[in-house]
Amino acid sequence: MAKTAWIFSYKLKKNVGKEQLMEQTQKLHDEVISKAKGFISWEHYLQGNVWTDFVLWETEEDANNATTVGQGKKVTEDFYACIQMNTCRALISQLVKKHYYAYGY
Repeated sequence: MAKTAWIFSYKLKKNVGKEQLMEQTQKLHDEVISKAKGFISWEHYLQGNVWTDFVLWETEEDANNATTVGQGKKVTEDFYACIQMNTCRALISQLVKKHYYAYGY
Protein backbone atom coordinates (compact mmCIF):
# COMPACT_ATOMS: atom_id res chain seq x y z
CA MET A 1 0.00 0.00 0.00
CA ALA A 2 1.15 3.53 -0.76
CA LYS A 3 2.20 6.02 1.89
CA THR A 4 -0.32 8.80 2.30
CA ALA A 5 0.06 12.39 3.49
CA TRP A 6 -2.18 14.87 5.16
CA ILE A 7 -1.25 18.22 3.62
CA PHE A 8 -2.64 21.21 5.50
CA SER A 9 -2.07 24.90 4.92
CA TYR A 10 -3.28 27.62 7.25
CA LYS A 11 -2.58 30.98 8.88
CA LEU A 12 -2.28 31.56 12.61
CA LYS A 13 -4.64 33.79 14.54
CA LYS A 14 -3.20 37.26 15.06
CA ASN A 15 -2.48 36.72 18.77
CA VAL A 16 -0.70 33.36 18.22
CA GLY A 17 3.07 33.12 17.70
CA LYS A 18 5.31 30.41 16.32
CA GLU A 19 6.33 29.26 19.81
CA GLN A 20 2.72 28.77 20.90
CA LEU A 21 1.91 26.80 17.74
CA MET A 22 4.98 24.59 18.22
CA GLU A 23 4.02 23.96 21.85
CA GLN A 24 0.46 22.98 20.92
CA THR A 25 1.68 20.87 18.02
CA GLN A 26 4.10 18.98 20.26
CA LYS A 27 1.31 18.23 22.73
CA LEU A 28 -1.04 17.06 19.97
CA HIS A 29 1.73 14.95 18.47
CA ASP A 30 2.73 13.38 21.79
CA GLU A 31 -0.76 12.73 23.13
CA VAL A 32 -2.75 11.85 20.00
CA ILE A 33 -1.26 11.83 16.51
CA SER A 34 1.92 9.82 17.16
CA LYS A 35 -0.16 7.12 18.85
CA ALA A 36 -2.50 6.65 15.88
CA LYS A 37 -2.03 3.54 13.76
CA GLY A 38 0.29 4.09 10.80
CA PHE A 39 1.75 7.46 11.88
CA ILE A 40 5.22 8.13 10.38
CA SER A 41 6.08 11.83 10.75
CA TRP A 42 4.83 15.42 10.98
CA GLU A 43 6.72 18.30 9.34
CA HIS A 44 6.01 22.05 9.40
CA TYR A 45 6.93 24.50 6.65
CA LEU A 46 6.43 28.26 6.61
CA GLN A 47 6.27 30.75 3.74
CA GLY A 48 5.48 34.28 4.83
CA ASN A 49 2.53 33.81 7.17
CA VAL A 50 1.22 30.58 5.59
CA TRP A 51 2.03 27.33 7.38
CA THR A 52 2.03 24.01 5.55
CA ASP A 53 2.07 20.75 7.48
CA PHE A 54 2.89 17.35 6.00
CA VAL A 55 1.76 14.45 8.18
CA LEU A 56 2.85 11.13 6.71
CA TRP A 57 0.96 7.84 7.21
CA GLU A 58 1.74 4.27 6.22
CA THR A 59 -1.52 3.81 4.27
CA GLU A 60 -4.48 5.80 2.99
CA GLU A 61 -6.69 3.87 5.40
CA ASP A 62 -4.49 4.96 8.34
CA ALA A 63 -4.63 8.59 7.19
CA ASN A 64 -8.40 8.52 6.81
CA ASN A 65 -8.94 6.78 10.16
CA ALA A 66 -6.67 9.27 11.92
CA THR A 67 -8.84 12.23 10.92
CA THR A 68 -11.08 11.47 13.90
CA VAL A 69 -8.56 10.35 16.58
CA GLY A 70 -8.42 13.76 18.23
CA GLN A 71 -12.13 14.54 18.27
CA GLY A 72 -13.41 15.77 21.61
CA LYS A 73 -9.93 16.11 23.15
CA LYS A 74 -8.78 19.33 24.76
CA VAL A 75 -5.32 19.05 23.19
CA THR A 76 -6.92 19.02 19.72
CA GLU A 77 -9.12 22.00 20.54
CA ASP A 78 -6.06 23.90 21.84
CA PHE A 79 -4.19 23.22 18.58
CA TYR A 80 -7.09 24.37 16.40
CA ALA A 81 -7.54 27.45 18.59
CA CYS A 82 -4.22 28.68 17.15
CA ILE A 83 -5.45 28.58 13.55
CA GLN A 84 -7.64 30.89 11.46
CA MET A 85 -9.94 28.06 10.39
CA ASN A 86 -11.28 29.98 7.38
CA THR A 87 -7.73 29.87 5.92
CA CYS A 88 -7.29 26.12 6.41
CA ARG A 89 -6.96 23.94 3.30
CA ALA A 90 -6.56 20.17 3.58
CA LEU A 91 -5.71 17.30 1.25
CA ILE A 92 -5.16 13.60 1.80
CA SER A 93 -2.87 12.39 -0.99
CA GLN A 94 -1.17 9.09 -1.81
CA LEU A 95 2.51 8.87 -2.65
CA VAL A 96 3.07 8.15 -6.32
CA LYS A 97 6.87 8.47 -6.59
CA LYS A 98 9.69 9.83 -4.49
CA HIS A 99 12.80 11.30 -6.12
CA TYR A 100 16.12 11.21 -4.29
CA TYR A 101 19.24 13.31 -4.56
CA ALA A 102 21.87 11.41 -6.52
CA TYR A 103 25.39 11.73 -5.14
CA GLY A 104 27.87 12.06 -7.98
CA TYR A 105 27.22 11.43 -11.64
